[in-house]
Formats: sequence, structure tokens, C-alpha cells
Amino acid sequence: MPGTVLLLAASPVGKGCLVDAASVLPVLAAVEPAVLSGTDTANVVELADPLEPQAVLTRLRAAAAAPGPLTVYVAGQLQLDRRQRLPHLALARTTPATVRYTALPWHWIKEELRLRPSGATTLLLDLHADPETWQWLRANPLDCGRNNAVHGRIAPPPSRRTVAAPAYMRAVATILRSGHRPPVDQLHQQALARVAADAAASGAPAGADLVLTAPGPAAGDPHAVIAAAVRSGRHADADALAARHELAAAHARGPASEDALHWAEVRADLAMFAGDPARSCRAWLTVAQTRLDAGQPPGAPAVEAAVDRAHHQWGRVRDDGAARELGTALAALRGRVPGRREGALDHVRRELSRLQTQG
Repeated sequence: MPGTVLLLAASPVGKGCLVDAASVLPVLAAVEPAVLSGTDTANVVELADPLEPQAVLTRLRAAAAAPGPLTVYVAGQLQLDRRQRLPHLALARTTPATVRYTALPWHWIKEELRLRPSGATTLLLDLHADPETWQWLRANPLDCGRNNAVHGRIAPPPSRRTVAAPAYMRAVATILRSGHRPPVDQLHQQALARVAADAAASGAPAGADLVLTAPGPAAGDPHAVIAAAVRSGRHADADALAARHELAAAHARGPASEDALHWAEVRADLAMFAGDPARSCRAWLTVAQTRLDAGQPPGAPAVEAAVDRAHHQWGRVRDDGAARELGTALAALRGRVPGRREGALDHVRRELSRLQTQG
């Protein structure tokens, strides 16, 4: 099956730039697509210093929907937004004051890759952090999702008035240009060794990087079984398995526990895959309400994501009666959780008014 490769290099323009992320893209682009992917053939999507987070999300979503193996290479810098203090990948227009609106929330990456098959997604990351984000990362590991293999490093802030190089990603690209892709854990170790050797040769101090190494889910992970059922069209079997895990988690840790909510979210996605947007919308609305009732703030990433996904599925409901019922609940939630997309609440109200007029 063909692989998919997403090459993403991003950093702000101007004095806020910590790393010349895009400088590594020509080296990566010189590698054969099949070697980048580790498959016989591959499609490559390249994003160099993108401007808009929604544009990156669109490309990421399309890559995540591809059925074969997906490898995501990311070079760039992390910054925290001032409102929620959550990590974002800074884009070309990002400044410290505009992170929330001009940078890519890191949790969007995790969300889009969430239901890909076990062992089918690999992230290779070369990230730099500003001082504030570096301190945050010392206490909060970067969450890339439980289903993905993750390798790379996060570098501390460079010296003042210095723009760093994506040395780890350049080392990865140089190794791959040989035409051979070793197993990704070996590739990672070889790249780290090359970075350390280059630093020693230049007399630079030993790095204090945070090394990222997560091999991904173990064999037999229930997500892999569910994904296989979906691929073979056994949607009812997939939902039944997820429902059993949701019930077990709710009994063990409570219906508002992260484990139980995770399986509720899986079931919402399964309804989407089964072509039942009404059921998917209702499930996402329930997840959002449960999180809010448990005391999570309206701006929490998981709350915003649940309402956004409910909104998206609601737009696909073709039965007017169900659309009116779900739209009323969605409008009430949108009043509390407006999300990042401007005009979302107004859109629900307009569509609901149209549906009520037709009814």
C-alpha cells in the first residue's frame, strides 16, 4: 500500500524566529519518497513556512485520511498561547501575542491522528522552544497521541540573537539520502549520534535536548482491532468493542474519566465512519457536555474539539427533524464554547432558523 509523507517546516518571520526550520526542506526533498516513507511508493506533501493554521489542518487531515502508512516530519518551534498556556507550532505570522490565532495548536495534530491504525503513523520531530515553553515542557511532556510512534528532540532556546539550525532533522535527512531507511528507532539513534558528533567537532557545549522516544502501541492494542473492523466494513462490531471498553472504563474510573471519555470519542468517530452523522453529532455533544459538567473550562482543547466535531457532523445530517433537535443542543453549547473559528455560533443559529422555517 502506498505511503504518505507530510513534510512540515515552520517558524515565525522576524525577530521571534528561533530556528531556520525551512532550511532542512531541500535536504529532505532530495530523499526518494519511498525512502522517506519506508514503503515501495509514497505521496509527499510539503508545507514550507505556512501562514494559516487552518490550511495546515486541512493538509494534515487529508494525510491522516490516507489508508497506508503515514510519516510526518516536523521542524519548527513551540510557543505557549497566553490564554491557556498550551503548546502551539509557531507559523510564519506568529508573535507571542497572537499564538492562539496564528499558530497551530499541537493538540490538533494529536486529534487528527487519533484513530489511525495501530503502527501506521510515525512522527519525526525537531523542535525548538522559547524560554517560557522550555520551562513548561520540563513539567509537561509533549502529548503526540497514544497511537503514534514518536522520535526526535526538543531543543532549549538558542543564544540571544542566534537562529538555530534543525540539526536533528538534517541528520535524519542526510542518513536517508543514502537510499536506505533503517528501522525508525535505529534512524533516531543514528541521528542523535550524528548531532552529538557534529556538536563536539565544532566545540559546542553538549546539548540539553529533551529526547522524544515513543515506539507506539503494542501488538494487540484494541484500537488496531477496531481499525481493522472498520476497514473491513464491520462497523457494528467496531462499535460494540469500543462500547465494551467505554463501559469498563466508566465502571472502573467513572463516566467522566479520561479513559471513559476517550472511548466515547472513539465511538463518535466510529459513527462518522459508519455514515451516521446524527449519531456521531449526538455522541460528540454528550462528550462535550460531560467534560463541561466535570468542571473542564469551555476553552479546554478537548471541549473545543468535541463541540467542533459535533458542529461538523451536524452539517451532514440530512433528516430535518434530527437536525433541528441536534441543532438546538449545539446552539446551546456553542453559546458556552464558541471555539476558534469566527462566526461558528452565528452559523448554527442561521441554519437552525432555516430548518425551523422549513418545519
